[in-house]
Amino acid sequence: MSLAPPSLLGKGVGGLGSSVAAPSALSRLLRNPLAAASLCVLTLIVLMAVVYPLISPYSYTHQTADISAPASARHWLGTDDSGYDLLTRLAMGARVSLSVGVGVEILVLAVGIPIGLIAGYYGRWTDTLLMRLTDMMFAFPDILLAILIMAIYGQSLGNLFVALAITGWPGLARLVRGQTLSLRGREFVEAARALGIPSGQIIRRHVLPNLLSPIVVAATIDLAGVIIAEATLSFLGIGVQDTLPSWGKMISVAQTSHYGRSNPSLVIYPALCLSLTVLCLNFLGDALRDALDPRSEKNT
Repeated sequence: MSLAPPSLLGKGVGGLGSSVAAPSALSRLLRNPLAAASLCVLTLIVLMAVVYPLISPYSYTHQTADISAPASARHWLGTDDSGYDLLTRLAMGARVSLSVGVGVEILVLAVGIPIGLIAGYYGRWTDTLLMRLTDMMFAFPDILLAILIMAIYGQSLGNLFVALAITGWPGLARLVRGQTLSLRGREFVEAARALGIPSGQIIRRHVLPNLLSPIVVAATIDLAGVIIAEATLSFLGIGVQDTLPSWGKMISVAQTSHYGRSNPSLVIYPALCLSLTVLCLNFLGDALRDALDPRSEKNT
Protein backbone atom coordinates (compact mmCIF):
# COMPACT_ATOMS: atom_id res chain seq x y z
CA MET A 1 0.00 0.00 0.00
CA SER A 2 1.21 3.50 -0.78
CA LEU A 3 1.83 5.69 2.24
CA ALA A 4 0.42 9.18 2.46
CA PRO A 5 2.94 12.00 1.95
CA PRO A 6 4.63 13.34 5.10
CA SER A 7 2.94 16.70 4.55
CA LEU A 8 -0.39 14.99 5.21
CA LEU A 9 0.45 12.89 8.23
CA GLY A 10 3.48 14.41 9.90
CA LYS A 11 3.51 16.91 12.78
CA GLY A 12 3.06 20.62 12.33
CA VAL A 13 1.46 20.92 8.92
CA GLY A 14 0.80 17.18 9.08
CA GLY A 15 -1.41 17.58 12.16
CA LEU A 16 -3.72 19.83 10.16
CA GLY A 17 -3.45 17.60 7.10
CA SER A 18 -4.48 14.44 8.91
CA SER A 19 -7.48 16.17 10.48
CA VAL A 20 -8.57 17.29 7.01
CA ALA A 21 -7.80 13.90 5.43
CA ALA A 22 -9.89 11.91 7.94
CA PRO A 23 -13.32 13.19 6.81
CA SER A 24 -12.21 12.85 3.19
CA ALA A 25 -11.25 9.20 3.76
CA LEU A 26 -14.54 8.57 5.54
CA SER A 27 -16.53 10.07 2.69
CA ARG A 28 -14.61 7.93 0.16
CA LEU A 29 -15.33 4.87 2.29
CA LEU A 30 -19.05 5.58 2.54
CA ARG A 31 -19.29 6.19 -1.22
CA ASN A 32 -18.27 2.57 -1.73
CA PRO A 33 -21.59 0.63 -1.84
CA LEU A 34 -19.98 -2.63 -0.72
CA ALA A 35 -18.27 -0.92 2.22
CA ALA A 36 -21.48 0.85 3.26
CA ALA A 37 -23.44 -2.42 3.10
CA SER A 38 -20.71 -4.22 5.07
CA LEU A 39 -20.80 -1.53 7.76
CA CYS A 40 -24.58 -1.88 8.05
CA VAL A 41 -24.41 -5.68 8.38
CA LEU A 42 -21.57 -5.50 10.93
CA THR A 43 -23.50 -2.90 12.93
CA LEU A 44 -26.51 -5.20 13.06
CA ILE A 45 -24.33 -8.12 14.19
CA VAL A 46 -22.71 -6.00 16.90
CA LEU A 47 -26.11 -4.78 18.10
CA MET A 48 -27.38 -8.36 18.18
CA ALA A 49 -24.35 -9.42 20.24
CA VAL A 50 -24.61 -6.52 22.70
CA VAL A 51 -28.36 -5.93 23.05
CA TYR A 52 -30.30 -9.13 22.36
CA PRO A 53 -28.90 -11.29 25.22
CA LEU A 54 -30.00 -8.50 27.58
CA ILE A 55 -33.59 -8.35 26.31
CA SER A 56 -34.13 -11.98 25.38
CA PRO A 57 -36.73 -13.78 27.52
CA TYR A 58 -34.36 -16.77 27.60
CA SER A 59 -30.88 -17.14 28.99
CA TYR A 60 -28.33 -18.81 26.73
CA THR A 61 -28.04 -21.52 29.42
CA HIS A 62 -31.81 -22.01 29.82
CA GLN A 63 -33.15 -25.25 28.37
CA THR A 64 -36.82 -25.33 27.41
CA ALA A 65 -39.06 -28.31 26.89
CA ASP A 66 -39.17 -27.56 23.15
CA ILE A 67 -36.59 -29.75 21.43
CA SER A 68 -35.55 -28.70 17.92
CA ALA A 69 -38.76 -26.68 17.60
CA PRO A 70 -39.40 -24.68 14.42
CA ALA A 71 -39.57 -20.88 14.35
CA SER A 72 -42.54 -19.50 16.26
CA ALA A 73 -43.70 -16.48 18.25
CA ARG A 74 -42.02 -17.96 21.35
CA HIS A 75 -38.76 -18.83 19.61
CA TRP A 76 -38.17 -16.62 16.59
CA LEU A 77 -35.58 -18.93 15.04
CA GLY A 78 -36.67 -22.08 16.83
CA THR A 79 -34.69 -24.15 19.32
CA ASP A 80 -31.76 -26.53 19.01
CA ASP A 81 -31.53 -30.20 19.93
CA SER A 82 -31.00 -29.34 23.61
CA GLY A 83 -33.94 -26.97 23.90
CA TYR A 84 -31.89 -23.76 23.82
CA ASP A 85 -33.40 -20.71 22.12
CA LEU A 86 -31.47 -20.51 18.85
CA LEU A 87 -31.55 -16.73 18.44
CA THR A 88 -30.22 -16.20 21.97
CA ARG A 89 -27.41 -18.69 21.35
CA LEU A 90 -26.57 -17.00 18.04
CA ALA A 91 -26.41 -13.61 19.76
CA MET A 92 -24.13 -14.96 22.49
CA GLY A 93 -22.04 -16.68 19.84
CA ALA A 94 -21.64 -13.31 18.12
CA ARG A 95 -20.60 -11.77 21.43
CA VAL A 96 -18.01 -14.50 21.98
CA SER A 97 -16.62 -14.31 18.43
CA LEU A 98 -16.39 -10.51 18.39
CA SER A 99 -14.93 -10.37 21.90
CA VAL A 100 -12.26 -12.92 21.02
CA GLY A 101 -11.53 -11.19 17.71
CA VAL A 102 -11.18 -7.70 19.18
CA GLY A 103 -9.28 -8.89 22.26
CA VAL A 104 -6.81 -10.95 20.24
CA GLU A 105 -6.31 -8.11 17.76
CA ILE A 106 -5.48 -5.70 20.61
CA LEU A 107 -2.82 -8.15 21.83
CA VAL A 108 -1.49 -8.58 18.29
CA LEU A 109 -1.21 -4.80 17.86
CA ALA A 110 0.44 -4.40 21.28
CA VAL A 111 3.14 -6.94 20.35
CA GLY A 112 3.52 -6.61 16.58
CA ILE A 113 3.71 -2.81 16.29
CA PRO A 114 6.59 -2.25 18.78
CA ILE A 115 8.59 -5.19 17.40
CA GLY A 116 8.15 -4.01 13.81
CA LEU A 117 8.99 -0.38 14.66
CA ILE A 118 12.12 -1.26 16.63
CA ALA A 119 13.37 -3.74 14.03
CA GLY A 120 12.73 -1.43 11.09
CA TYR A 121 14.00 1.81 12.62
CA TYR A 122 17.14 0.66 14.43
CA GLY A 123 18.17 -2.09 11.98
CA ARG A 124 21.48 -3.93 12.33
CA TRP A 125 21.62 -6.59 15.07
CA THR A 126 18.31 -5.49 16.53
CA ASP A 127 16.57 -6.09 13.21
CA THR A 128 18.34 -9.40 12.72
CA LEU A 129 17.44 -10.69 16.19
CA LEU A 130 13.78 -9.67 16.07
CA MET A 131 13.24 -10.88 12.51
CA ARG A 132 14.82 -14.26 13.26
CA LEU A 133 12.38 -14.59 16.14
CA THR A 134 9.57 -13.69 13.74
CA ASP A 135 10.82 -16.22 11.18
CA MET A 136 10.86 -18.88 13.89
CA MET A 137 7.19 -18.16 14.62
CA PHE A 138 6.40 -18.41 10.90
CA ALA A 139 7.92 -21.89 10.87
CA PHE A 140 4.93 -23.23 12.84
CA PRO A 141 1.56 -23.55 11.07
CA ASP A 142 -0.75 -21.08 12.83
CA ILE A 143 -3.73 -23.31 13.50
CA LEU A 144 -1.57 -26.27 14.59
CA LEU A 145 0.33 -24.08 17.07
CA ALA A 146 -2.96 -22.74 18.45
CA ILE A 147 -4.30 -26.30 18.77
CA LEU A 148 -1.12 -27.33 20.61
CA ILE A 149 -1.38 -24.43 23.07
CA MET A 150 -5.07 -25.08 23.77
CA ALA A 151 -4.48 -28.81 24.16
CA ILE A 152 -1.71 -28.22 26.71
CA TYR A 153 -3.27 -25.42 28.77
CA GLY A 154 -6.96 -26.27 28.41
CA GLN A 155 -10.11 -24.49 27.32
CA SER A 156 -10.55 -20.93 28.60
CA LEU A 157 -10.99 -17.52 27.05
CA GLY A 158 -7.63 -16.40 28.41
CA ASN A 159 -5.79 -19.33 26.84
CA LEU A 160 -7.68 -18.80 23.58
CA PHE A 161 -6.63 -15.11 23.51
CA VAL A 162 -2.99 -16.03 24.09
CA ALA A 163 -2.97 -18.91 21.58
CA LEU A 164 -4.41 -16.79 18.75
CA ALA A 165 -2.30 -13.72 19.63
CA ILE A 166 0.91 -15.77 19.55
CA THR A 167 0.11 -16.97 16.05
CA GLY A 168 -1.03 -13.52 14.86
CA TRP A 169 1.64 -10.98 15.78
CA PRO A 170 4.46 -12.09 13.38
CA GLY A 171 2.54 -11.03 10.25
CA LEU A 172 1.82 -7.56 11.62
CA ALA A 173 5.40 -7.17 12.84
CA ARG A 174 6.68 -7.96 9.33
CA LEU A 175 4.30 -5.42 7.80
CA VAL A 176 5.27 -2.65 10.25
CA ARG A 177 8.96 -3.41 9.86
CA GLY A 178 8.81 -3.21 6.07
CA GLN A 179 6.95 0.12 6.11
CA THR A 180 9.32 1.51 8.76
CA LEU A 181 12.33 0.60 6.63
CA SER A 182 10.91 2.68 3.79
CA LEU A 183 10.20 5.63 6.10
CA ARG A 184 13.40 5.89 8.10
CA GLY A 185 15.32 7.23 5.10
CA ARG A 186 12.71 9.85 4.17
CA GLU A 187 13.60 13.54 4.33
CA PHE A 188 11.36 14.42 7.26
CA VAL A 189 12.90 11.65 9.40
CA GLU A 190 16.43 12.70 8.43
CA ALA A 191 15.57 16.30 9.28
CA ALA A 192 14.29 15.26 12.68
CA ARG A 193 17.51 13.36 13.35
CA ALA A 194 19.57 16.39 12.26
CA LEU A 195 17.68 18.52 14.78
CA GLY A 196 18.72 16.12 17.54
CA ILE A 197 15.24 14.80 18.27
CA PRO A 198 15.47 11.53 20.26
CA SER A 199 14.77 8.33 18.34
CA GLY A 200 11.79 7.42 20.51
CA GLN A 201 10.16 10.76 19.78
CA ILE A 202 10.84 10.43 16.05
CA ILE A 203 9.21 7.00 16.02
CA ARG A 204 6.21 8.20 17.99
CA ARG A 205 5.60 11.53 16.25
CA HIS A 206 6.83 10.99 12.69
CA VAL A 207 7.05 7.28 11.83
CA LEU A 208 4.05 5.77 13.60
CA PRO A 209 1.46 8.30 12.26
CA ASN A 210 2.48 7.36 8.72
CA LEU A 211 1.86 3.69 9.51
CA LEU A 212 -1.69 4.08 10.80
CA SER A 213 -3.34 3.47 7.43
CA PRO A 214 -1.71 0.10 6.66
CA ILE A 215 -2.08 -0.97 10.30
CA VAL A 216 -5.83 -0.20 10.32
CA VAL A 217 -6.36 -2.11 7.07
CA ALA A 218 -4.27 -5.09 8.23
CA ALA A 219 -6.04 -5.22 11.60
CA THR A 220 -9.49 -5.16 9.96
CA ILE A 221 -8.68 -8.03 7.64
CA ASP A 222 -6.83 -9.96 10.36
CA LEU A 223 -9.89 -9.64 12.60
CA ALA A 224 -11.76 -11.82 10.13
CA GLY A 225 -8.97 -14.40 10.32
CA VAL A 226 -9.09 -14.45 14.11
CA ILE A 227 -12.85 -15.04 14.09
CA ILE A 228 -12.38 -17.94 11.66
CA ALA A 229 -9.60 -19.38 13.85
CA GLU A 230 -11.80 -19.17 16.96
CA ALA A 231 -14.65 -20.88 15.12
CA THR A 232 -12.27 -23.59 13.89
CA LEU A 233 -10.93 -24.33 17.37
CA SER A 234 -14.45 -24.36 18.82
CA PHE A 235 -15.60 -26.65 16.00
CA LEU A 236 -12.81 -29.05 16.95
CA GLY A 237 -13.89 -28.88 20.61
CA ILE A 238 -10.84 -27.06 21.97
CA GLY A 239 -11.97 -23.44 21.74
CA VAL A 240 -14.19 -21.67 24.27
CA GLN A 241 -15.46 -23.41 27.37
CA ASP A 242 -18.42 -25.78 27.07
CA THR A 243 -20.64 -23.32 28.96
CA LEU A 244 -20.24 -20.63 26.28
CA PRO A 245 -21.91 -20.80 22.87
CA SER A 246 -19.82 -20.27 19.78
CA TRP A 247 -20.74 -20.29 16.11
CA GLY A 248 -18.13 -22.96 15.44
CA LYS A 249 -19.32 -25.10 18.34
CA MET A 250 -22.96 -24.73 17.26
CA ILE A 251 -22.07 -25.98 13.78
CA SER A 252 -20.14 -28.91 15.24
CA VAL A 253 -22.93 -29.94 17.63
CA ALA A 254 -25.58 -29.71 14.92
CA GLN A 255 -23.43 -31.68 12.49
CA THR A 256 -22.96 -34.58 14.90
CA SER A 257 -26.60 -34.62 15.99
CA HIS A 258 -29.37 -36.44 14.14
CA TYR A 259 -31.46 -33.29 14.69
CA GLY A 260 -29.00 -31.42 12.48
CA ARG A 261 -30.03 -33.60 9.53
CA SER A 262 -33.74 -33.18 10.13
CA ASN A 263 -33.43 -29.48 11.01
CA PRO A 264 -30.71 -27.95 8.78
CA SER A 265 -31.32 -24.47 10.23
CA LEU A 266 -29.20 -25.55 13.22
CA VAL A 267 -26.20 -25.51 10.85
CA ILE A 268 -27.35 -22.82 8.41
CA TYR A 269 -27.90 -20.00 10.92
CA PRO A 270 -24.50 -20.08 12.68
CA ALA A 271 -22.70 -20.74 9.39
CA LEU A 272 -24.51 -17.78 7.81
CA CYS A 273 -23.60 -15.48 10.73
CA LEU A 274 -19.96 -16.56 10.54
CA SER A 275 -19.78 -16.17 6.77
CA LEU A 276 -21.44 -12.75 6.76
CA THR A 277 -19.15 -11.43 9.50
CA VAL A 278 -15.97 -12.62 7.79
CA LEU A 279 -17.03 -11.45 4.32
CA CYS A 280 -18.06 -8.00 5.58
CA LEU A 281 -14.76 -7.56 7.44
CA ASN A 282 -12.80 -8.50 4.32
CA PHE A 283 -14.87 -6.17 2.12
CA LEU A 284 -14.44 -3.39 4.68
CA GLY A 285 -10.69 -3.95 4.84
CA ASP A 286 -10.37 -3.70 1.05
CA ALA A 287 -12.49 -0.54 1.04
CA LEU A 288 -10.42 0.99 3.85
CA ARG A 289 -7.25 0.34 1.87
CA ASP A 290 -8.63 2.30 -1.06
CA ALA A 291 -10.17 5.06 1.07
CA LEU A 292 -7.01 5.69 3.09
CA ASP A 293 -4.82 5.87 -0.01
CA PRO A 294 -5.65 9.19 -1.73
CA ARG A 295 -3.45 8.27 -4.69
CA SER A 296 -5.40 5.10 -5.45
CA GLU A 297 -6.90 5.08 -8.91
CA LYS A 298 -10.21 3.97 -7.41
CA ASN A 299 -10.45 7.23 -5.51
CA THR A 300 -10.00 9.48 -8.53
